[in-house]
Amino acid sequence: MNAQAPPIEMTGKQHIDMVETFAAPNYHPLPIVVSKANGVWVEDADGHKYMDMLAAYSAVNFGHGHEGILNAAREQLEKVTLTSRAFHNDQLGPFAHELAELCGMEAILPMNTGAEGVETAIKTARRWGYTKKGVPADTAKIIVCHNNFHGRTTTIVSFSNDPDCRENFGPFTPGFESIPYGDIDALRNAIDDHTVAFLVEPIQGEAGIIVPPEGFLTQVREVCTEKNILFIADEIQSGLGRTGHTFACDHENVKPDIYILGKALGGGVMPVSAIVSSREILSVFTPGSHGSTFGGNPLACAIARKVVEILKTDCYQKNSRDLGEHMFNRLNAIKSKHVEDVHGRGLWAGIDVPKSSGTARDFCYKLREEGILCKDTHEQCIRIAPPLSINKEELDWAMDRFEKVLSE
Repeated sequence: MNAQAPPIEMTGKQHIDMVETFAAPNYHPLPIVVSKANGVWVEDADGHKYMDMLAAYSAVNFGHGHEGILNAAREQLEKVTLTSRAFHNDQLGPFAHELAELCGMEAILPMNTGAEGVETAIKTARRWGYTKKGVPADTAKIIVCHNNFHGRTTTIVSFSNDPDCRENFGPFTPGFESIPYGDIDALRNAIDDHTVAFLVEPIQGEAGIIVPPEGFLTQVREVCTEKNILFIADEIQSGLGRTGHTFACDHENVKPDIYILGKALGGGVMPVSAIVSSREILSVFTPGSHGSTFGGNPLACAIARKVVEILKTDCYQKNSRDLGEHMFNRLNAIKSKHVEDVHGRGLWAGIDVPKSSGTARDFCYKLREEGILCKDTHEQCIRIAPPLSINKEELDWAMDRFEKVLSE
């Protein structure tokens, strides 16, 4: 097949046409081609400027082009980027120590993507169940929640109830039971002698920024301790400052047995993920039982170390707390037939649009015309997640446009 080389300067439409011709159609993005970005602002290939109110699903928590993160990457690029885990490198040890300390834990297992982090947590829980708890071989059960989103690997979609994720991808992996989100009695009733873990998002992201009932996470901690099962918190989206604390679990002052981290851990520069736990739990792994060529690579670790350093200042968490309160005050003040409900925490919100008003995607198109980029989820929810570097003036600029579009 002969393909002509693309022109040096391409319009947004030409870029989109090329993607639709040569890439698999596994996404349905808004028709905009981002070519530059700085802070909370992005520019498309045709020179139009927009405010980013999605932050790459919270992967860009610290803003586009954060100079400290970029400098850490540049410095490491000049030294060594990859050794594989066949050898040691001089960034993994310090990163493991610093991340474990940030989490109040003892050890980490580094990977790359969020889905890899979830898969790693699942393998950890199963092996812990067999080697530590004494669950009979090949019978381990992990409890999950309805409307969860933990990734799109074959194992993970096996316990999703989203038809778009599951259709025509079976047969599915056994060993999971799903319960209603936020229902502590359902959790208690689902636990049996073969249960090894409860895997949960402290706030459900893809489901529409759903906050569980007050006290739910505290009760989860108590039940998991009582029943001797692992409490696994998927903080890939909710963690690292998004909700106003370093972790969403911090809102109830609870600590899981395993954190799953990703997205913002890579500073918006490259994929970095990890599970963080106790030495006792992670000791279930032995050489060869799990790994990754790129997991723990020196470039990723150098970037993530800078992210940890930034988080230790509490600067972005505080901005999320303070401006998050202001954002919700502005959103809740919008009196419109197009707003059914507003929910979330910190600088992370979901706006439910009634079906009589159309779909959330319809409103995302209208917001784009006003210079705002955000994304819909579950048909009727507009989700908002700006970089945590946003200031009050920028946030008010965005809220004025949300108010205009939602009031029309």
